[in-house]
Amino acid sequence: MHPFIYIRTTAAAEAVSSVIAGGPGAQFLAGGTTIYDLMKLNIERPTHLVDVTHLEDLNGIDADGAELVLGALARMSEVAAHPQIVAEYPAISESLWRAASQQLRNMATLGGNLLQRTRCAYFRGGEPFPCNKRKPGSGCAAQQGIDRGHALLGGSDACIAVYPGDLGIALVAFDAKIDVLGPDGQRTIPVEELHREPGNSPDIETTLGPGELILRIRVPKTAAGRASTYHKIRDRESYAFALASAAVALEMEGDTVRAARIATGGLATRPWRARAAELALHGKVLTPQTAREAGEAALQGAKPGHENAFRIELGVRTVADALMIAKQRA
Repeated sequence: MHPFIYIRTTAAAEAVSSVIAGGPGAQFLAGGTTIYDLMKLNIERPTHLVDVTHLEDLNGIDADGAELVLGALARMSEVAAHPQIVAEYPAISESLWRAASQQLRNMATLGGNLLQRTRCAYFRGGEPFPCNKRKPGSGCAAQQGIDRGHALLGGSDACIAVYPGDLGIALVAFDAKIDVLGPDGQRTIPVEELHREPGNSPDIETTLGPGELILRIRVPKTAAGRASTYHKIRDRESYAFALASAAVALEMEGDTVRAARIATGGLATRPWRARAAELALHGKVLTPQTAREAGEAALQGAKPGHENAFRIELGVRTVADALMIAKQRA
């Protein structure tokens, strides 16, 4: 463990100023469930940790207004169990219940969860594995290595690491946005635009600027909210990351799809909105066959490596199954 300066703040603007003053090595500290791991692995070496856990105005959950508003410091477990979220946004609740262990859910915050870094073994393994995300320009060991859990969508020659989160997938399906505060003031970003594909610079993972702090998540209320699900397939039933997942929300007229929202997880380098699959369903009767066709559309452009081609079919079936679950709820 390397020495660092610890700073506790009580206002968002103060936290932003502290990170800016600390320079490139300064980071925000919330639940700590990701950054402490990465510090122990010598991947993260912050010079300053700015503790934001005492910012009371970022803890709230407001499900009564025209949109669902979730504070960035709200804990995963309390959001997952919130009665209105369970009833009106089951996909969001399920994405949180199916992530990590109860102990971690009690500690982890929504903002931190959105920004968690990849679980690629080459990224986390350190030397001697080259990793462009950890050390730009060093190469990508996964390209010729064990790639069973690596990305089929959104990868590049520089990186094929999968985005590991669950909540972000559900938020992308619901067109959620985040409000962030930075040195130049406040701005709003669609969650779909928060994470970057790796391209030639996989070490730059998000579109956040220096010192920008997530304040809250805002989710539009839609008729599709109740007819939604988060379906996650993994190697074991709990405490495992997705091999494939799908967040689906439907607006139905009888058995006909008026509108569909579909995002996939575990398959891409960022939360992946499957708009081709949504278009494939529009105006059609939802049957197991049309659900499968939508699943196939969601995996269009998938590029398998040495050991992960089986996850194309797995992804197709995951989307199809999620659609049929959401239909039942509609």
